[in-house]
Amino acid sequence: MNSRLDLLLVNAPSREGVYQNLSPYTAIEPPVWAGLIARYCLNRGFNVHILDAEAEGLTVEQTAERIISLQPRLATFCIYGHQPSASTQCLPAASAVVKEMLWRTASDPFSGTGMSSIPTVALGTHMSALPERTLREEPFDYVCQGEGPRTIVGFLDRSPNPPGLWSKRSGAHNQPAPNIEDLDIEIPNQAWELLDMKKYRPHHWHAWMGDPEGGYASVQTSLNCVFSCAFCCISAPFGDRKMRFWSPGNVFGQIINLVHTYGITNLKFPDEMFCLNRQHVKAICNLLIEADLGDQLNIWAYARVDTVKDTELLDLMRRAGFKDLGIGIESASKHVRDGVEKGRFGTEQILEAVKRVNAAGIHVGANFIFGLPDDTLESMQETLDLACEINAPYSNFYCAMAYPGSPLHRMAKEKGWRLPEDPGGPGWRGYSQHAYETLPLPTETLTAEQVLDFRDEAWVKYHQRPAYLHMLQNTFGPRAVEDMKTILAHGKPKRKHREEKI
Repeated sequence: MNSRLDLLLVNAPSREGVYQNLSPYTAIEPPVWAGLIARYCLNRGFNVHILDAEAEGLTVEQTAERIISLQPRLATFCIYGHQPSASTQCLPAASAVVKEMLWRTASDPFSGTGMSSIPTVALGTHMSALPERTLREEPFDYVCQGEGPRTIVGFLDRSPNPPGLWSKRSGAHNQPAPNIEDLDIEIPNQAWELLDMKKYRPHHWHAWMGDPEGGYASVQTSLNCVFSCAFCCISAPFGDRKMRFWSPGNVFGQIINLVHTYGITNLKFPDEMFCLNRQHVKAICNLLIEADLGDQLNIWAYARVDTVKDTELLDLMRRAGFKDLGIGIESASKHVRDGVEKGRFGTEQILEAVKRVNAAGIHVGANFIFGLPDDTLESMQETLDLACEINAPYSNFYCAMAYPGSPLHRMAKEKGWRLPEDPGGPGWRGYSQHAYETLPLPTETLTAEQVLDFRDEAWVKYHQRPAYLHMLQNTFGPRAVEDMKTILAHGKPKRKHREEKI
């Protein structure tokens, strides 16, 4: 048995910087990619640990101290958030941990004299999109471009040329590894046994629909997305738009394990397009129904307006335990949606889709984006009006961001639009939707600050409406109303351009 720790997978502490005072209401989610890579490496005989600094409530300093004390052959920072776009804003926390490690061990990866005492590698959506810049500007010894598992094993096996690895020491980089095809065999599940599963919790709104004591886990059933929305960067680590799936039987087995071993009933399916493959969804649902789990489970997943047309499938999902579908509506304006290649549907189709989902007994989490390239004050107001008409139990209001790896990022660079990483900008945390330093895109007629102010005001207006609070009371009871009133009491998030206005 190998006694030395080969691999430490690290989830750095980024919550407070990313969410500010809203962090108590957001989910603490098991780090999916750390869990998947851990399983891949464990199955190849390596000694692996996961350090989830978020779940353990560690500071940057405490995280660095823990890594140094464990002395792994390789410390890998899995830089992901709750969804693929959240990789970029989580980078500063990971970099801060490595800088603290270097200070404590008197190492300097920029000196050209060698690597730090514990080799570090960064992987995630952001790193795959900008490998050269990440390696040049951040303190990591290595950057991984691509999915990660085969790159990490190549390093641990001491391969002279691990695929997808960019090296600060040599300046060399290798082509990304081929994507893993047989997910059931090579990454059959996440290594949940390496985590304290009692430390995880769902979003406040997710708990309204299930057992607050039912824990929380995220189960990936597919990878990648076939669509090409301009604001999305999900395909950056994969290099293509081909979707791959875990088999329905495998997914069912993972859920059974979570329920029976850890007592977890609150689940998220983070697939960008869970509802796209009807037969895949149907098979998973039938297995859950046959096992009589539908009444126990509280599942939410993502969908598009044009993937929830099948009322039979929606009814099946509800019987299987799906309580909420997060639907990307984005804008009330078809012209604005067309500008970012977001589906071929209009307001009538949006309202019909919401009605179908609700009729199946599934709640809608509606997602909207303010400040897309063709937006105006008038079109953003139309979007807010549509949100109020839908009156979903939880609506996410985002600002348009040109996330690295997205077509919108390339467009913004070509147009010379101000980006968070530009000189004088707030840096990568500027891509967070809720951070103090948030800096969204401008539009042809609006400044970034105008878009952000509209978004913050719209969020408050939407959630303090009597019609909304009345719906919460009737649907979920007084606890949901009190939750929202507590959050509303915080007011709008603190934003740099408002707080530091001269």
